[in-house]
Amino acid sequence: MSLQGSITELATQIHAVLLSLLAFHGPSAASLKPPDESGEDAVAQTAAPHTPSTLRVVPQLLLGGITTPAQDLANFLKRSPNLLISTPGRLLELLSSSHVHCPQSSFEVLVLDEADRLLDLGFKEDLQKILARLPKQRRTGLFSASVSEAVGEIIRVGLRNPVKIVVKVKGVDGGEDRRTPASLQMSYLLTPPSHKIPALSRLLASLPSVPNKTILYLSTCAAVDYFQHLIPSLLPLPDSQPFTLLPLHGKHPPQVRQKNFSRFVTAVEPAILLTTDVAARGLDIPQVDLVVQLDPPADPKVFLHRCGRAGRAGRKGLSVIFLQPGREEGYIPFLEVRKTPVTPLKTPTVLVSGADAEAATTTMRSLVLADRALHDKGQRAFVSWVKSYSKHQASSIFRVADLRWGELGRAWGLVKLPRMPELQGWDGSRDLVGLDMDKFAYKDKAREKARIAALEEVRKSMESGDVTAPRKNRKEQASAWSDQAEKQAIRVARREKKRKRRQHERLGRLTTAERAEEEELEGMIEEVKRRRLLANKGADGQDDDIFEGFD
Repeated sequence: MSLQGSITELATQIHAVLLSLLAFHGPSAASLKPPDESGEDAVAQTAAPHTPSTLRVVPQLLLGGITTPAQDLANFLKRSPNLLISTPGRLLELLSSSHVHCPQSSFEVLVLDEADRLLDLGFKEDLQKILARLPKQRRTGLFSASVSEAVGEIIRVGLRNPVKIVVKVKGVDGGEDRRTPASLQMSYLLTPPSHKIPALSRLLASLPSVPNKTILYLSTCAAVDYFQHLIPSLLPLPDSQPFTLLPLHGKHPPQVRQKNFSRFVTAVEPAILLTTDVAARGLDIPQVDLVVQLDPPADPKVFLHRCGRAGRAGRKGLSVIFLQPGREEGYIPFLEVRKTPVTPLKTPTVLVSGADAEAATTTMRSLVLADRALHDKGQRAFVSWVKSYSKHQASSIFRVADLRWGELGRAWGLVKLPRMPELQGWDGSRDLVGLDMDKFAYKDKAREKARIAALEEVRKSMESGDVTAPRKNRKEQASAWSDQAEKQAIRVARREKKRKRRQHERLGRLTTAERAEEEELEGMIEEVKRRRLLANKGADGQDDDIFEGFD
């Protein structure tokens, strides 16, 4: 079994590679063919004689969002697969079925690929439940490019007599161990935020040859949704050679993710994958020549995985991370301490002028002003980016307090900065271009019609003096304090009602002895509360900590 929990593409790719290998094994290849119209099994149709003891590998792919649990269970019972490739959640659903049994005699091997990543994504509980449903006598393999403390916990829980095997690569001169292949060049480029996109364009144009495949990493899904509309107009390749831009992030539906990933893998013309850390590790994408990290990863361990998408199988690759001048330069010695040194990008030479950056900002803002829907995407993307920036594990290097908001607004092509707590101490204006938001229209006619109707309703309410009327389609308008208090009181009452119901159900399941212990514990708690109350009272018998109003 292979468990893949980060993205469905990992499991899908393993399944595809397995099918290509099984095509060379006659009995297994025959078992993969569908039965004919008469219902005769494909194995019986083959000319070569196969005895019942002949080894046949019958795989099954289990993925959430592609098929339903009922369909997976039906296929499992019908085909009796002996090799499962699955994500943890879907495998747990299958093993939890009363129709599925996993006896000692039929189970041999469990493989956890990218084991530390599975635990980082919160699958620890699912993995422990899976291990509890599997026979203890088995061979278990945990594979990962990096091992964390969480993996050690799984090893202690689920493995007997574990053996650690470490694969190291020596340098060309036989010196110290390398964590990256010699064919991969890892570099950094210091550039202000508004120069990043022009620098990317110059980088692509300055390379000796057009990269066959390029991966651009952003920090959030919303940023991918926003920049996928802007980048095609900002990255002209030399000789007007066309390229395909494909977005990919974890919030895409599984079908969309699978479609875009397959298109990128099989692309014959220059292709660019605009993605998040969802495609940072575990994937074997052929012919990736260039990796550009527009945003540094929040987890420093992911940096090396991002770079490793290029320079695979002896192919030359280039990885470039963009850093802002100033405090972010501290990320360079930080990587050296982690034994992943990066060097300044000297070849090719990338020079961006202020005019280039201004032209890029103008182009982006013209696209945003053409459709208010793109402006809304930009607002959500910028807020999500700031939140992600504030959660960097290297918090002493990436500090929100050091961000220059006006420069970032130009870098993102924003016409207005969103309302955020981080801007409270900023003395600049959120309005970057002097735009009348009431006249800023949606390209979609139905959506624009709804916006106009909402504005008209607000205008009538203001003229009638009904200032308490809700302003639709204006998220900035806060509701009245009384309404907030009333809603909060309703929520508190509901929570208290649910708590009492759960408490009543829990007490109903207790035995007489357990209930006596429960009552004794409650009595002890009440006694502690009483003593605290007495300790807080003053000499006059009044509670000093309770304010009862002015005289």
